[in-house]
Amino acid sequence: MAKTESLNGKVVWITGTSSGLGKALATECANRGAQIVLMARRFEELEKVRLSLKNPEQHLSVVADITDEAQVRHAYEQVLHAKGRIDWLINNAGLSLRALIHETSMDTERAIIEVDYFSQVFLTKTVLPTFLKQKAGRIAFISSVAGLLGTQYRASYSAAKGAIHLWANSLRAEVADQGVNVSVIFPGFVKTNVSFNALNGEGKPRGIQDEAIENGLDADEFAKITVDALLKGDEYIVVGGAKEKLGVLVSRISPKILYKMIRKTKVK
Repeated sequence: MAKTESLNGKVVWITGTSSGLGKALATECANRGAQIVLMARRFEELEKVRLSLKNPEQHLSVVADITDEAQVRHAYEQVLHAKGRIDWLINNAGLSLRALIHETSMDTERAIIEVDYFSQVFLTKTVLPTFLKQKAGRIAFISSVAGLLGTQYRASYSAAKGAIHLWANSLRAEVADQGVNVSVIFPGFVKTNVSFNALNGEGKPRGIQDEAIENGLDADEFAKITVDALLKGDEYIVVGGAKEKLGVLVSRISPKILYKMIRKTKVK
């Protein structure tokens, strides 16, 4: 049986940590002794999270817009200067969508892909040399069950989350013999503000909570399950309820049945 990794003293960089899954993951990792690098666009919000964590003095708030390459490079320099190494990178920052395809502008399509795919790729490529030099570390991506299935009202979101999954698979294959591990997490419905912040077809925040999200898994429970799986070295991690797990299973066994199931599902 493989030995479970410890987070004690490890440097864990998590994007999108001002709220939601990122905040929950930061809390869980800090409780296990990690030094957290929190990154988002608003310093005040990051500092609130940092001060709420166990041993706040050992954590670092770094302000950057994940889609701004210059800001991301500067953030990387700040992290290396302050911490000297990076043990885990968790690509969590993301943006969702709630609009039918014919209602969605191309600007909105591009905004989703920019945040959920290109920004994750750029940050990972920026940080990768440090992992390769260390010959150790874990890079994780928060994808989505939607990225495995594809559903109504989430076309470009599903596409971006599917794309980052396959990009991560390629990365894993390329760095497997250099001590760098790659994991992808596929959350189902988790109780966060994701649907409030999701874009409508015009690219504006929707401001409405989905019933499925409201009744979803608690974010703290999601974080505990996810960190447990990462510490065990899992590479493919589905976190969700019975319906989401069933959908993932059916997608592997019979895509034809899956497509029929999705057509009948009320997912908005």
